[in-house]
Formats: sequence, structure tokens, C-alpha cells
Amino acid sequence: MTKILDHLEEWIITLLMGGATLIIFLSVVHRYGTGLPIPYVQDYLLSLHFEWAQELAIIMFVWMAKFGAAYGVRKGVHVGVDVLVNRMPTEWRRFTVLLAIGCGMLFTGIVGTLGLTFVWENGMHHAVYTLLGWDASDVPEGPTTPDLEWPTWFIYSAVPMGSYLMCFRFIQVGWTFLRHGELPHHDESHVEGLDDEEDDELFAAAPSHQPAHGGAR
Repeated sequence: MTKILDHLEEWIITLLMGGATLIIFLSVVHRYGTGLPIPYVQDYLLSLHFEWAQELAIIMFVWMAKFGAAYGVRKGVHVGVDVLVNRMPTEWRRFTVLLAIGCGMLFTGIVGTLGLTFVWENGMHHAVYTLLGWDASDVPEGPTTPDLEWPTWFIYSAVPMGSYLMCFRFIQVGWTFLRHGELPHHDESHVEGLDDEEDDELFAAAPSHQPAHGGAR
């Protein structure tokens, strides 16, 4: 189940990043294309409406940031200063790490709960009541976004979803540290998809003026 969640998290981040980049690219091409005096092409481009592109790209990047933060906890890529922690005795170091993880769990749990409360009162309860066939006449429907006219509660739901996922990742990291005493660590020199053998072959085939193992990569 955890592996499925890991792959789903990675796919969501990848699709959001790729989709937002593609939308921005098409929007820029459309904007400059409408200024070119090319018969028929200019008229066709002017007939297309891309007013929603910027809003959608912003929404996608916000969602990507929230899920990316949870991914960062799982992979250990968040920036941290551990000079003082590394100089502590082993017992104090273990306590400090667990305290930091606990603070992360508490903070993301609080943010997720506050975000869920806001989303619920911002129109999610109207959507749920309507879906279940309950009387929603006295429940506010909630605002919508200016261009896409999507319900804002759906857009803001990235906050509780991403925060609760981060909280879950902190719990995972804490449990692993309690059992094995290890924390996730990201090796900046390692590139996924390129194993050591391929790495050696690439450096062996490099010209003599290139740095060998131990040089800057």
C-alpha cells in the first residue's frame, strides 16, 4: 500500500509539473502568435481564449508544491542545519531528532486540520450535501475562481491533503528512525537511472582532460 502511495505521489508531482510547464509554453506561444500579421493564422489564434491559462498554471504549481513538500520529507531533501545536532552526544542527538520530527508532525497536522475546516466551510459541505442528496438550501455554495469558475474549496483542498500527507511522511520517518536509527538522506551526487557501472563507463570514455573519479561531476 505504501509503494502505491509513493508511486501515486510521484506521478501527481510529475503530471502537475509537466502540465503547468506545457500550459505556460502554449500560452506564451499564443500571446506572441496573435501579434504576427499572418492571414488566417492570426484570426484563428485570436479566436482562442487563453485567459484561464495563468490561473490554471498557478493552481497546478501550488498543488505540486504541497505534494512536493511531502515527497521532500520522504526523500530527505529539505534544507536543514544539523551542525549543532551532530556535535551532541548520541543520546541527545536521538532526542533532538525525534523532537524535530514530532514538531513536524504536530505542525503539519495542525495546518491540515485548519485547512480542512476552512475548505469545509468554504463550500465543500455544500458539495457533500448535494452529492449525498441532503438538503443544502441553508448551506452556502461557496465562491468560484475568476477565470476557470471552479469552486475554490476544491483548489484550497491542496492544503489539507498536502499537509496530512506530510504528517504521514513525518510519522514514517520517525518510525524508521526509532527502529533503525536512520534518517532519509538525499545524495546530491547520485542521479537516478544511472548506476555505478554505467557511471564508470562514462568516465572511462571521457577525454583525458576531463576529471576522473574524485573530480567534480
